Amino acid sequence: MVPKHIVSAAAIVLNERNEILLIKGPKRGWEMPGGQVEEGESLKDAAVRETKEESGINIEVTKFCGIFQNVSASICNTLFLGRPVGGELTTSKESLEVGYFPIETALEMVKWKNFKQRIELCLNEEFHPFYVEFSIPLKEC
Repeated sequence: MVPKHIVSAAAIVLNERNEILLIKGPKRGWEMPGGQVEEGESLKDAAVRETKEESGINIEVTKFCGIFQNVSASICNTLFLGRPVGGELTTSKESLEVGYFPIETALEMVKWKNFKQRIELCLNEEFHPFYVEFSIPLKEC
């Protein structure tokens, strides 16, 4: 059997007021923008593209932070820090609401599985780069 892996890229975007960009997805609620890396696309470019598609904001990736690997579901989530360089906040079919929020508020808003931990690790440079391994069956993701 040929292994089939899903690779995604997400960005923790901080504006000049040190607020985090969040999108409210239809399934998982508030989260950082991100999604699957397309064939022939770099991880960094995927984080930039997904942020633009889901929030309307153009970003510059400033740092690679780490990886979360869901071993049982064969998913690798790569995480980056970024800063806005243009665009306007806009919703999409993947984002019902978008906005910048103070860090403490944002961490209270994010409820889905280990997404809060992902943000916290990205915001603490002492942990970079990090590698977090866990197992949740795909049907529960």
